[in-house]
Amino acid sequence: MGHLVRCISEDGTLLIMACDTTDVVQKAYEIHGTSKVCTAALGRLLTGGAMMGSMLKGKNDTLTLKINGGGPAGSVIAVADSMCRVKGYIVDGNVELPLNEKGKLDVGGAVGTNGFLTVIKDLGLSEPYVGQVPIVSGEIAEDITSYFAASEQTPTVCGLGVLVAQDKSVLKAGGFLIQLLPTAENDTIDKVEHDIAGIHSVTKMLTDGLTPAEICKAVLPSFSIEVLDESHPVYQCDCSRERVQNALIAAGKDELLDMAKDDDTQVTCQFCNRVYHFSSHDILQLLKSSQSDES
Repeated sequence: MGHLVRCISEDGTLLIMACDTTDVVQKAYEIHGTSKVCTAALGRLLTGGAMMGSMLKGKNDTLTLKINGGGPAGSVIAVADSMCRVKGYIVDGNVELPLNEKGKLDVGGAVGTNGFLTVIKDLGLSEPYVGQVPIVSGEIAEDITSYFAASEQTPTVCGLGVLVAQDKSVLKAGGFLIQLLPTAENDTIDKVEHDIAGIHSVTKMLTDGLTPAEICKAVLPSFSIEVLDESHPVYQCDCSRERVQNALIAAGKDELLDMAKDDDTQVTCQFCNRVYHFSSHDILQLLKSSQSDES
């Protein structure tokens, strides 16, 4: 089961969270059958989404992260809510690339750097909040850091990691997020910079057996850390036949009439690969229903 903790420094200058999302990313791999580098890309975005979702206030609040830098993997999408339920997909999850110059999975090469990271927050208002920043590296963590600095004016440090086995299963996945609160002063920034300069990678800390709470302390050894709350990220798709029907109705009369020519219209959920079947009769009933609603 995934595990996420949110903490605050004892002096009230920093918010820090860390999570173990190994089970979440493994579930994503099992659903999508991604290559190693694509598992890493999707896993990092899902992990970032889980942490950002935990910061939402409302029970029904959701956020969507979308990154597309023109790389061969295409867009990577993650959706999360305030309950740490996440789902996601990558357009071309079969992309294979050589390791980068550091001998690591080349996530930036798969995602690309010529594009944007877009964050959409649905907070139950009349219009969703949309923030967008140019991609910094395509490695995901740096791009989330850039988003917070540019769109929310919140100095942030983000670390993300996914360790993939030779058989493509997920050995470890997780991340941490540090944010300076308005009470932070220059000496706080100096201490944070000093601390993070010597940290191990997220996957190394998880492999060494550190819990998310212990990662928070390991990342910021110069600060006293207090745990605020804990949650359990899970990969969970909320698709349903009713939602698919509404999407089909939204396609319009002409599209429905065209679908009705087939004996079996199949709609596959991009997030969980569940297939919904609609007979010609089903489509005509949807068309009739939509026309009734309009009259």
